[in-house]
Amino acid sequence: MLNYWWVTRPKRKLNSIPEVLSTFAEISLDQEWQGQRDSHLSFEEALESAGLKRKGERRDQTGGGARTYKAWVMSLGLIFTQESTEKMKLTLAGEAIMNGESPVAVLKNQVLKYQFPSSFSLSRGVQVSSRFKIRPFRFLLKLLMDDRVLYLTEEEIAKIIVVEAENETEKCYEKIVDRIHEFRSKGDACLDDDFFEKYAPSKGSVNPEHPFSHLMDLSNTLINWLDYCQFIERDAGQIRVLEEKRAEVTEILSEVPPFIDRPDQHEYFQRKYGLDPKHKKDNRNLTGTHTITAKIIAEQKIRQAYIGESLKRPISKITPSLVDRIVEQTGFDDKLVEETLLRLYPRGSVGAFMTEYFEMAFKGRDEATPFEKATVELFQDVFGFEAKHVGPIGLTPDVLLVSDVEGYQAIIDNKAYSKYTISNDHHNRMVHNYIENLGRYSSSAAPLAFFSYIAGGFGKNFDSQVRAIVDETGVNGSGFSVSTMIKLVECYSDKGYTHKTLRDLFSLNRQVLMTDF
Repeated sequence: MLNYWWVTRPKRKLNSIPEVLSTFAEISLDQEWQGQRDSHLSFEEALESAGLKRKGERRDQTGGGARTYKAWVMSLGLIFTQESTEKMKLTLAGEAIMNGESPVAVLKNQVLKYQFPSSFSLSRGVQVSSRFKIRPFRFLLKLLMDDRVLYLTEEEIAKIIVVEAENETEKCYEKIVDRIHEFRSKGDACLDDDFFEKYAPSKGSVNPEHPFSHLMDLSNTLINWLDYCQFIERDAGQIRVLEEKRAEVTEILSEVPPFIDRPDQHEYFQRKYGLDPKHKKDNRNLTGTHTITAKIIAEQKIRQAYIGESLKRPISKITPSLVDRIVEQTGFDDKLVEETLLRLYPRGSVGAFMTEYFEMAFKGRDEATPFEKATVELFQDVFGFEAKHVGPIGLTPDVLLVSDVEGYQAIIDNKAYSKYTISNDHHNRMVHNYIENLGRYSSSAAPLAFFSYIAGGFGKNFDSQVRAIVDETGVNGSGFSVSTMIKLVECYSDKGYTHKTLRDLFSLNRQVLMTDF
């Protein structure tokens, strides 16, 4: 029995969940799973072929790797075993991801509902101790929002929280706050003498060279899940709630939904846990038998290929080049591919790509180029600008935008930092190299409407630094955190925004906030 919080982690990040789920659906949906070794091996081979799992020798040929990945999507409430047929089904949350809904929105909902006990935590081979009745990610967010705590480290989560936070009572919460402060002042000296006996790893014995490694790995995974949900930032070994997400987290914590009941009843629990954000109840009748036809198989393969593509680039509509890429991957007739995509994803699914875009904004200077290219694709494919990656020219901004509709051009500089500030050097670069020398890299005669920075986040003096450039050049400017940028992408089509709307937003002469739109 596991005497600490636990999540299964074939991968520590959730980024590949949509592809793993679609691969599982192709092989095992509406099929029996228990004891079907050939099906397990097929799933494992498909994961390896898709580059989702490292190729192993699999000497025992038991499909153990496949079962771990299946447990991963099961633990997040995306699939379940139907009791009457023993066949695998998608929950509504699983269906939502397969239908092109933003995986971040769906999985954020699942992560916040993740609880002990659950059907997964009680299952054979897992068995998290019954002393835990807690929603771990809500608990972590509550601590991060507490002015007495402010931040958490991997060590604090590994050595204090996952082993001692049993429930959501005020008494337990206050005890954990006190223990965090004690750990910050005393370190490992405040841990129990029998710590490793009580909190030993589930398999094997404690590694004498790295005795906390099993708990540190778990802590790292928990942080990665919160990171995927776009709640936190990391800085010098500490995690904090992103400034622009504090209002959202406060709202989440203000409502305390009841625990999902009957975790010992697998189908009941999974269907209730697996409700996506758009549903309050799962009323589907899944008892009918489905004949697996060639058309259904083809549709599943097209879905799988599309989901893979949607994670690599923003898809706002079905285009001939997208159809060609799916045809190349699946081998199906282009007419079938186009009809299927238009039926399943008529509005594309930009949200899937924004997961990757969010991560790019924090990777630092070494990996800035993908961030710049992704910004070009966003402004081109989602907002409809003529967008060019001009950064490689040298002494130029990263992205040049031209709006033929409104008759203006604009420049964007990407900064892959969590707290970007405009140094004197960057100020001079924007003024003298980018704005004053616009004609060196742009052939458009349209006036320059604005300059803007897109970054993970900004320092406290950013607004005054933007205004200094505005005062010197007479050109409006702004800054967009990546979280605000993602919100703008969501709003663009839903709220009927235009290039004029964008010009107004990007010309506020300060950091743009979500409340601005």
